[in-house]
Amino acid sequence: MGIAVLTMKASVIEMFLVLLVTGIHSNKEMTKKIKRPKFTVPQINCDVRAGKIINPEFIVKCPAGCQDPRYHVYGTDVYASYSSVCGAAVHSGVLDNSGGKILVRKVAGQSGYKGSYSNGVQSLSLPRWRESFVVSGETTKAYQSPSAPGTTAQPVPLMQVLGTTAVEGTHTTLPKPPPSAGSTTSSLRPQPVGQRSQELAGEPELWKPGSVLLDAGFVPKKELSTQSLEPVSQGDPSCKVDLSFLIDGSASIGKRRFRIQKQFLADVAQALDIGPAGPLMGIVQYGDNPVTQFNLKTHMNSRDVKTAIEKITQRGGLSNVGRAISFVTQNFFSKSNGNRGSAPNVAVVMVDGWPTDKVEEASRFARESGINIFFITMEGASENEKQYVLEPNFANKAVCRTNGFYSLSVQNWFSLHKTVQPLVKRVCDTDRLACSKTCLNSADIGFIIDGSSSVGTGNFRTVLQFVANLSKEFEISDTDTRIGAVQYTYEQRLEFGFDVYSTKPDVLNAIKRVGYWSGGTSTGAAINYALEQLFKKSKPNKRKLMILITDGRSYDDVRIPAMVAHHEGVITYAIGVAWAAQDELEVIATHPARDHAFFVDEFDHLYKVVPKVIQNICTEFNSQPRN
Repeated sequence: MGIAVLTMKASVIEMFLVLLVTGIHSNKEMTKKIKRPKFTVPQINCDVRAGKIINPEFIVKCPAGCQDPRYHVYGTDVYASYSSVCGAAVHSGVLDNSGGKILVRKVAGQSGYKGSYSNGVQSLSLPRWRESFVVSGETTKAYQSPSAPGTTAQPVPLMQVLGTTAVEGTHTTLPKPPPSAGSTTSSLRPQPVGQRSQELAGEPELWKPGSVLLDAGFVPKKELSTQSLEPVSQGDPSCKVDLSFLIDGSASIGKRRFRIQKQFLADVAQALDIGPAGPLMGIVQYGDNPVTQFNLKTHMNSRDVKTAIEKITQRGGLSNVGRAISFVTQNFFSKSNGNRGSAPNVAVVMVDGWPTDKVEEASRFARESGINIFFITMEGASENEKQYVLEPNFANKAVCRTNGFYSLSVQNWFSLHKTVQPLVKRVCDTDRLACSKTCLNSADIGFIIDGSSSVGTGNFRTVLQFVANLSKEFEISDTDTRIGAVQYTYEQRLEFGFDVYSTKPDVLNAIKRVGYWSGGTSTGAAINYALEQLFKKSKPNKRKLMILITDGRSYDDVRIPAMVAHHEGVITYAIGVAWAAQDELEVIATHPARDHAFFVDEFDHLYKVVPKVIQNICTEFNSQPRN
C-alpha cells in the first residue's frame, strides 16, 4: 500500500515537471510568434489644413484629386499652416494628382508667403502666418530610429486616435488606455515620434475634421483640448466680402422650413471660412419688420457664426422684403456695424414664395449704394398663384444684374442645400460683383462746355469728341454713372440732365447732337447754373463730378461760384485750352489744383488729357472707402 502511494506521488511529480517544462517551452515559442500590432497611415481629405493637426511631424496619405483650385494653398516651398496639406504636396511636386503618402514637418511662421503656379496648382500670397510647414516624400528615413540594440527601426506613422469624431465644440476627448497599455505619463505633451518600431500595414483610415493625430506612444490621462493648439483662422483672403443674409421669418414659412433655412445658413458659414482677413457675415431676419440678429463684427469665425445661427428664433408676421432691403441699406452696412469699406457689400435675400410688399425701389437704392443684391427664391408662385403676387418678376427688379448670376430659384426647401456651393462661389467672385462701387460706376458727371465765339465750330466738335471720349470710360446706367451736360456763353443751356439717358450709346449720341451756340464767356454764371439745374438733381449716394472745359478768361467772377461748388461737395475738374487763364483754372478746380486743373495749348491736344483725368478720378476715389 505504501509502495503504491509512493509510486503515485512520483508519477504526479514527474507529470508536473513535464507540464512545467512543456509550458515554458510553449510560452517561448508563442512569444516568438507574437507579432507587433500593425498600424495604419491615416488618410486625410484634400481640404484638411496643416494647422488642424497638432503634431510637429506626421505622416499622412492624401487621396487623388487634390489639385482642385478650391483647396487653397498659401506660399511656395514653405507653406502657411492655413494651407491644404495635400494641395501643398501637389504644388511642391512631392505628389501628383493621384495622391500618396507624405511627410509633413511644422516650421516657424513666416512674415510673408509668395504665391506661385506649380504642378497645376496656383498658390496664393499671404502677408504673414503664425506657423508654417514643409512637405516631403521621404516618409521612411525621417522616422527611422533603433528601438533596441541589434534591431532595425521601421518608419513610425502618426496614428489616428480612435473614438474621436467631428463634433461641434472646443474639446476632443481621447479614449483611456486599457490597463495593459503600459506606463502612463504625467504630461499632456506627445512623446517624440520614432521611439518604437512599427510596420506600415493595412488599409488607410479616413481622418475626419475634429480628429487628433498623435504618436502611438502617447498615453493620455485626461481630456485634451485642441482649440488652443490650432491657429485661429483669419478667414479666406480670396473671399473678402461683407455679407448680409436677409432671412425669411414670416409666419408662412413654418417651423420646419425655418430650421432648414438655419441649416443652410450654417452650411454657408462653414463653407465661407469666416475671419477678419476674409468674409464677414451678419444676419437680418424680416417679417412685419426687420431686426438684426447679429452684425458683421459680432462673430469672427465660422464656428461662432454657426452657434449664433442655432440660437435664432422665428419672428413671424408678413414677408416685407422691400422694408428689409431698405433697412439693410440704411443701417446694416455701416462702419459701426463692422463694414470695412475695402470689401464689397453683398446682401443675400431669402424669400419663401413671394414678398408681401414691393422691392423695386428699395433694391434700386441698395444697388446705387454699392450693395450687390442676390435673391434666393424657394417654392416660387405657380401659375395659379401668380395672381396673388404683388410685384410680378420681383427678383429681376431687385438683383444687381438680370443675367442669372444674382438669382437662384429653388423648387422646394429640401433642395436648398444644393445651392450652398453655387452661392459661395458667386459671392466670393469679387470680380463679378458688378454693383460694388468703383470709380467708373458711382458718379453723376456734369460736363460744363464753353460754347463761346472764340471756340469756333470745328474746335467745338473737337471738344464734344473729348467729352465723348471721357464718357466712354464709365459704366453708364440709371444705377451706375450718369452723365449730364450744360453749354454756356453769356447764357446757359441744359443740353440734357442726369435722368434723361441711361445707356452709353444713348449718352454718346446725345453728345453728338449738341449744337454750337456761340457768344461770350460767363464761366461763373455757368457754374451757378449747373449747380442749380444739374447737380441739385444728383442722387445723394452719388459722387458729384463737374468737368468744365473753357478756352478763355471769364467775363465774370468765378471765385464765389467755385467756392459754392466745393462747399456742396462737387469735385471740380477745370480743363483749359489755348487762351484759358491758368489762375482761373486753379480757382475753379478742387484742391489740390495740380490734380484737378489741366491745360493744353491746342484743341487737337485735348485727347491727351483723357487718361490723366480718368487716372486722377480713380486715384481720388480709391483713396476713400469703396462702399
